[in-house]
Amino acid sequence: MVTDRAVADLAGLPAAGVLDVVEAAHAARLAAEREILAAAYQWAVLHHPDRLPAADRRGRARARRAGGVGTPLVTEHAAAAFGARIQTSPHGARRLIADAVDLHLRLPRLWADVRAGTVRVTHARWVAGATRDLSEAEAAWVDGEVVEAADGRLAWSRFELLVEGKVAAAAPELARAREEAAAKERCARASRVNKHGMATFVIKGDAVTIAGIDAAVTAVAERLKESMPDAVVNDRRVAAAALLLNPAAHPDPDRGLDESVGPVKVRVKVYLHLYADSPIARLEGHGPVTVGRVMEMLADTAARVQVTPVLDVAGMAPVDAYEIPARLREAVRLVHPADVFPFAANTSRRMDLDHAVPYAQGGVTGIGNLGPLTRTHHRIKTHAGWQVRHPFPGIVVWRDPYGAHYLVDPTGTRRITSPPAGEEPTRADIMVTQLLLDHAA
Repeated sequence: MVTDRAVADLAGLPAAGVLDVVEAAHAARLAAEREILAAAYQWAVLHHPDRLPAADRRGRARARRAGGVGTPLVTEHAAAAFGARIQTSPHGARRLIADAVDLHLRLPRLWADVRAGTVRVTHARWVAGATRDLSEAEAAWVDGEVVEAADGRLAWSRFELLVEGKVAAAAPELARAREEAAAKERCARASRVNKHGMATFVIKGDAVTIAGIDAAVTAVAERLKESMPDAVVNDRRVAAAALLLNPAAHPDPDRGLDESVGPVKVRVKVYLHLYADSPIARLEGHGPVTVGRVMEMLADTAARVQVTPVLDVAGMAPVDAYEIPARLREAVRLVHPADVFPFAANTSRRMDLDHAVPYAQGGVTGIGNLGPLTRTHHRIKTHAGWQVRHPFPGIVVWRDPYGAHYLVDPTGTRRITSPPAGEEPTRADIMVTQLLLDHAA
């Protein structure tokens, strides 16, 4: 509860003081989440059916496994009272208890780091839910693969994709079964969620098919500029989709599909990352898929496949120009798979490539000085007092206007603090020292 006094105390603080309060309150919230999770596990221990009175047959007979394979039984209605105390439903409480038990018994590295305060409860619980259908050995493997990134360094959407990929790699047969089940969910139908005179039409298909539909809509929308000069892009895209699906929907019925937009011939480009000896590939924008599913999608669309060799990133020389050639852009994409602003989530290919040290100030157009940024983050870097340096390719260090430092690399973002007295500085500390020296200069 925020009291009037607390609000008044905040009102008297400078900007840096408000940031200190926010950081402390955030730490307290994370600590409370850890305490609730620990209590959920203890609640499961207290409600094992063996603790019931001998005459209580119903509670014992209807007990069910708390979490994944290898976890103990919990009595039927144990979650109800626990959920009421934290203002959630019995269903929500059962999920919390299941996550706590799985973490304690199936994901020991995550559990240890949750207790130490270095892994977030939200991230640990997500892994627990994602691995519930795995065997104990498979869950333990995922545990070791994702624990480092579960401290909040990755934006949530990127963490979800990381976990999804590791779960698929741990149990490729299960991933394949899920893909086969998902493939049966193809549909093209009007949605029942319609409000204010607006309706939605849903098309669900495999990633390559949808990419082709999107490219076709984009091509037709471009051709409609002449007949719809005052329309915004989304209006033209809706008209394009309607025209493709129903030629009679064109604003001028006398002009058919062939006359108004001509035959639609599109080229679809999708990016697929394959890894040696792995049955799992990554389809950009769509997450992990099994290699078998990829082959099926390509066969269904009669697609032409272009195999691009791995670029020699280390040998990629800078260019003596502000403009960035395509080959260098692809190399930067391999080094920085996502927006390099602290805790950013964007992984698209439509971002700006920013010169950390401006080209006009002597910054090179090379891997060691380029990083993808959304336009918003690019403007923050340019106009809001943030500083950035790339001490090594793939490593980005930021300084905010109040002196806080953040290290961004392919594993995510970490706040950098000074090492305790008497301890040797880490490489990150050395980077920050260099950044401060550059700032002073």
